[in-house]
Amino acid sequence: MSRSLLLRSSLSSLRLLRNSSSISSLLSLLPNPPHPGLRIVLPYNYKLVTSTSRPCSHVAAAAASCSSSESESESDINDDLSKVEHLLSNPDDVARLMKMERRCDHNANANANATADGGRSRWFPYLDEFRCGAQCLNSAEVLEALSPHILDVRKDKFRNVVTNRTYSLCLVVEGLCDFGNVSATFRSADALGFQSVHVVSCDSKRYKDNRHVSMGAEKWLDIELWSSIHECFKVLKSRGYRIATTHVGMDAVSIYDMDWSHPTAIVVGNENRGISDEALELSDLHCSIPMKGMVDSFNVSVAAGILMHHAVCDRTSRLGCHGDLTSKESQILLAEFSLRHSKSALSIAHEYAKRKAVMCTPKL
Repeated sequence: MSRSLLLRSSLSSLRLLRNSSSISSLLSLLPNPPHPGLRIVLPYNYKLVTSTSRPCSHVAAAAASCSSSESESESDINDDLSKVEHLLSNPDDVARLMKMERRCDHNANANANATADGGRSRWFPYLDEFRCGAQCLNSAEVLEALSPHILDVRKDKFRNVVTNRTYSLCLVVEGLCDFGNVSATFRSADALGFQSVHVVSCDSKRYKDNRHVSMGAEKWLDIELWSSIHECFKVLKSRGYRIATTHVGMDAVSIYDMDWSHPTAIVVGNENRGISDEALELSDLHCSIPMKGMVDSFNVSVAAGILMHHAVCDRTSRLGCHGDLTSKESQILLAEFSLRHSKSALSIAHEYAKRKAVMCTPKL
């Protein structure tokens, strides 16, 4: 193994070490001076022990730079928290986050797409249309316009994510008081391939700031805000979802006995009160996670993560995969991700639409 590869491998393990002498030995492998692009992340309680066998002022300098990195990380956390809080308190901004034209809910049943078995319907929210003023682009044109401006590695990431996305399952969070729990559920939903998340009875003033962050997941999710559980459930049922509320009761079905290949909205409730009585009454079924310990409940974000993870595993077992978008739907969602990719994406698409309009204008 080369010295440089050994150095990279060793530094990648620093977070797992707690012995100061071991860490100092690894830091002694750093070149003098350290590479300007090298970033070192040390355990929070690490104290640098200077080796007597080799001067390591450059190591001390590198370690000292960690404090500034921690400040940057703190700033990143605050930025993530403020972004999610802003979205939750501004429905118009949430709507603007989604770029492609969306289907109308009043005709949701007619717009639901039949699955391969022909016996069920599955909701897909987007039309193959992006409005640029008076002009419209389809998903293929959006991708053609933006592709030169996105790195290949990023486009590969988009394709991989879209392959594993589904609208057959969605997450509903009702009346959560802890802002960190909302952020954590967003992050879990994105990581597990859920594209649609619904937040009911959102009041940003009630949320408490803490260390849980969404890691930017809200940028890639379809987030819908609702003022009442009745309104939310009515729309979800019109889209073909069955409503499964998490509840510890005699009538609750174990999540391990459910068929998650059916389009399902998973509902989690308030940290203290749980699911509201109205939500329990309006839901199609109650489900629970079997408990083996002395306590009878999970943290709400943990429960949501367990539910979503099991649903993904069950769907993969039954269907062969979790992601179930058609090729056309995948292309539309790729266009959606491309439009969300950067602040300049919209202006690039609009310029493309202008050039298209000029080319299509007949010459006299």
